[in-house]
Amino acid sequence: MSENVIFTARKIVTMNPANPEGTAIAIRDGKVLAVGSLEECQLWGPATIDDRFTDKVLIPGFVEAHGHTADGMNALLPYVGFHDYPMADGSLAPGVRSYDELIERLKAVDAQTPPGETLLANSFDPIYFDDQPRLDRTHLDQVSTTRPIFVRHASGHLATVNTALLEAEGITADSDVPGVDLGDDGQPSGELQEAPAMNLAKAAMAAFMSLNADPRIVRLHAEMCRNGGVTTSSELAGAFLIMPQTLAAWQPVIDDPDFPARMVVCNVPAMPGAPGDYDAAAATALALRESSTDRLRHGAIKLVIDGSLQGWTAKVMWPGYLTGEDQGLLLYDQEELNRIVSIFHRNRLRIHCHCNGNGAVEAFIQAVDSAVSEYAWLDHRHVVEHSQTTTPSQYRRMGTLRMTANIFINHVYYWGDQHARLTMGPDRARGMWACRTALAAGVPIALHSDSGVTPVGGLRTMWCAVNRVTASGQVLGEYEKLTPYEALHAATLGGAYQLHMDDEIGSLEAGKAADFAVLDDSPLDVEPMAIKDIPVWGTVVGGTAYPAATPA
Repeated sequence: MSENVIFTARKIVTMNPANPEGTAIAIRDGKVLAVGSLEECQLWGPATIDDRFTDKVLIPGFVEAHGHTADGMNALLPYVGFHDYPMADGSLAPGVRSYDELIERLKAVDAQTPPGETLLANSFDPIYFDDQPRLDRTHLDQVSTTRPIFVRHASGHLATVNTALLEAEGITADSDVPGVDLGDDGQPSGELQEAPAMNLAKAAMAAFMSLNADPRIVRLHAEMCRNGGVTTSSELAGAFLIMPQTLAAWQPVIDDPDFPARMVVCNVPAMPGAPGDYDAAAATALALRESSTDRLRHGAIKLVIDGSLQGWTAKVMWPGYLTGEDQGLLLYDQEELNRIVSIFHRNRLRIHCHCNGNGAVEAFIQAVDSAVSEYAWLDHRHVVEHSQTTTPSQYRRMGTLRMTANIFINHVYYWGDQHARLTMGPDRARGMWACRTALAAGVPIALHSDSGVTPVGGLRTMWCAVNRVTASGQVLGEYEKLTPYEALHAATLGGAYQLHMDDEIGSLEAGKAADFAVLDDSPLDVEPMAIKDIPVWGTVVGGTAYPAATPA
């Protein structure tokens, strides 16, 4: 048995209603012994008192239950997103604010790239430039007419490529794959929408898949988590079932004592929209679950059934998008989705289902309803992921079915203005990310960053849920605001509940992991608009402290 350690603090917020606050936390073997006064914690016997946090506030570590290690790609590939992006070393990668700036940045990369290599760039989003023609091959041809160029959009659901790539991969107007966008001339515009079309760019997608298996990616992601106060994160597009070599590469990195986070991997059973052997995938997922370690957890399934709202590929029910040509794309028909969901449900494998549009939410609700009627696993906690346009009636049915919602609340700030003006219209946009409606319907919620799409960090997601302020400063959906306590609950215990880990993490109480964020102030005490600006000292995971990086 190891020696007890007691950390003292100005305040400890526990998220345990029976014991809501303290000024000391006792730890043994990486777990919480007690929270209270120093004298109360000393009742557990001799202890080393660590006073490095005496002037800080400790809260349960944030739980990012919908993350992606793809945020590490922003350090390994040219970053061309609109907003500045915080990196693992504490620096900021500057955003791209015009097409001219994008082209100049890519030209600089092109000059440094060996001949014959495809130029890859990450996180561009044309929706921010709606006063310009949609980004297409002619823009990227200004960078190179000979080198293939592949610019992945921030959502991960679309990409724009140049003419050289179209020609190298044989992508033409006759390519019989949905999502190959055609321009006014009837030829491919260079925009590839959703996985089936993006996979036509074989060399570029192979390079992205190779990066997904790179152990540097998960390490960089964990360091970004540490900087943002996140102690448990997730990979919601895990490749362990379709690329088993990824597990062999990641396992030693995550199990290293210096790794600053816990990771939960939810694996895709097949490429989105592609056929797969789902019975075999379920068997493999169950076997993986038995090999879970303290820092790496397995055993859940990720399904992707629609696309991106800002890419106009999410499935939206009538009347569809305010602008754009159609109502998006479902990647599975209802009968096939029912069959897939039933397989994983009967194997008691939790399903996290990507549903940006309410049309996709409707399909997933119907599939879960069918599965529950066949097999009564009542504690499934199947998750509607993103849940951006879920309607009140859908939330009521989700509550009846014991489903949960992980709400992509950061969209309020990053794309709220665009959704009000371009995709949904002002009235529907005010009802998006409906946190208050979900809670009223009895649906447990979590909040997420979709890291790589927006920066990981619980203070930002809390801030968005509490204030619902867009980048232009407008409040979008006053009714759906959460209180700071409700937002902190969703960002800690809410995520832990969805991961079936609320008995281990999410609050600071006896028997749970000693995982907490170390802050300069409590998000429950500052002005709501100041929540996102609270400095983060770092985290403690299993009793070990991990200071956040600061720029050199």
